[in-house]
Amino acid sequence: MKDLRIIALFVLIVLISSVSAFAEEKISVAVAANFISAFKDMAADFEAKTKIKVEGTFSSTGNLYSQITNGAPYDLFLSADEERPARLQKDGAADAPFIYAKGQAVLWAANNDFCKAKTWQDALKNEQVKKIAIANTQTAPYGAAAKKALEKVGMWNTLQTKLVNAQDIAQSFQYASTSAVDAGFCAMSATVSPEGRKGCFFVINEAPEVIQSACILKRTTNRAAVEKFVEFINSPAAKEKKVKYGYR
Repeated sequence: MKDLRIIALFVLIVLISSVSAFAEEKISVAVAANFISAFKDMAADFEAKTKIKVEGTFSSTGNLYSQITNGAPYDLFLSADEERPARLQKDGAADAPFIYAKGQAVLWAANNDFCKAKTWQDALKNEQVKKIAIANTQTAPYGAAAKKALEKVGMWNTLQTKLVNAQDIAQSFQYASTSAVDAGFCAMSATVSPEGRKGCFFVINEAPEVIQSACILKRTTNRAAVEKFVEFINSPAAKEKKVKYGYR
């Protein structure tokens, strides 16, 4: 009887250890808002292949960077710029950054008549256009890219009374897709979503290409798992998904 108790206890310890080990197979990723759809698609594929859980937190790049510098326990940072991952590396908080995607700013509207104008500038000059969403130009790289385009064509100052600030690029699209505004500066990735296909858009060629960089954070407690995910998001299979969502 005593031997059976010992064996039962041993089995229980093994089971508890196995459950604990399984629970540790999880990584937390800070994801720039423009990359939500692509990330969820890739994470689901990765989880199915590896059984490693990937949890994403989505916000503007600036907000996520602030969270990280204040101690948020992320394993990986998928930024929408090159600057912030480089800062984290310089401060000794992250490994060397790598570019995982390149995006493009667009001007999107739910009303397809909006795109009957010859150019996006002409579309914005229409007197019927009263509100235009733009992501926070300080914390959201796509918002900053849109601002540069508006400055380049001399419209930044003239449109100030019409611009509606969104927290991030996902919210800018939300405002536009729900017609809370007449149009919104968004990421190309929004145009390939089911809702995005219902509207129309102009590519903002005057906006700089958005180079999106990522970095593994030194504080990670599951480096092997996060390195597997990094390898996956740089794989040919993941590249196909990025192209599907409007990235290069």
